[in-house]
Amino acid sequence: MSGVQNIQVHGDDAGIRLDRWFKRHFPGLGHGRLEKFLRKGQVRVDGKRAKSKTRLDEGQSIRIPPYEDKENKKPSGKPKINIKDSDLEALRNSILHQDDHVIAINKPAGLAVQGGTGTHKHIDAMLETLQFEKRERPKLVHRLDKDTSGVLILARTTKAATALTQAFKSKDVLKIYWGIVVGVPKPRHGRIDIPLEKRPARKGEKVVADEDGRRAVTYYHIIENAARKAAWLAMMPETGRTHQLRVHCAELRTPILGDGKYGGREAFLEGAEGVADQLHLHAKAIRIKHPVGGLLEITAPLSDHMKASWKYFGFDESIAAVPFDGFEDA
Repeated sequence: MSGVQNIQVHGDDAGIRLDRWFKRHFPGLGHGRLEKFLRKGQVRVDGKRAKSKTRLDEGQSIRIPPYEDKENKKPSGKPKINIKDSDLEALRNSILHQDDHVIAINKPAGLAVQGGTGTHKHIDAMLETLQFEKRERPKLVHRLDKDTSGVLILARTTKAATALTQAFKSKDVLKIYWGIVVGVPKPRHGRIDIPLEKRPARKGEKVVADEDGRRAVTYYHIIENAARKAAWLAMMPETGRTHQLRVHCAELRTPILGDGKYGGREAFLEGAEGVADQLHLHAKAIRIKHPVGGLLEITAPLSDHMKASWKYFGFDESIAAVPFDGFEDA
């Protein structure tokens, strides 16, 4: 019997139906029992009654009542999460900032933030190792794609989680990403305003440009380019849609290096020895209101594969020592 839980909606869960959210996160709770809980008002969204077809928004809180998960008592045949001590140590070593309210880590590329189909090792399963002296387990307040590295903010208390989640929900946060794209965008500085929509794909979902989709805005500028074959971009998403930067760069016909999902073959450079076939997208910096006042600014060093590519192209990180420059007034 599980106790009452209140879980906030983040990332790919924004925009989906409530019944689909339960199927994704609580597969042991059958549809019949879910409907019964909804009729009795035991499942609520932001404290209000809801229906199966209710669409979820980023930051909303879902109340899950106590229930006996009979399905999970049976052998499921699913592989157990195998977390090694070395994985936990690596996560602790990734800490960029720590105080009584907030922890910020430099998420490595290739490590998912939360679990899903076929994903059994992820940050959410390892958060206890970042609990330290606190009674509460750290809480996720936003997400990064599995293949994106960089700054990930965690709340150390429920109060801090509420404040940070509200900051992300109200867009009261400045996020700067660095990436390498194939080709050089035109103009060199710009604003991309292209609505996006999630569509079913062979493997899960894919985001596409659609004039009837949800509004998505990205500001960018080129820091350096290499013989017009590739460019180092700084990007600031005004909105936080799934895969927004990846799709927007592809729409400019300059896909992010290594992004085969949205750029196809054009996202790779033939003969570029020393350049990994990985996504070259990094959450470089975040500026956000601290839960107890003031501003928190966090920057993250590039991942190893991106450092190697910076060296290959001859890009000089020192010319962009302050990642926020040029975006404060965007």
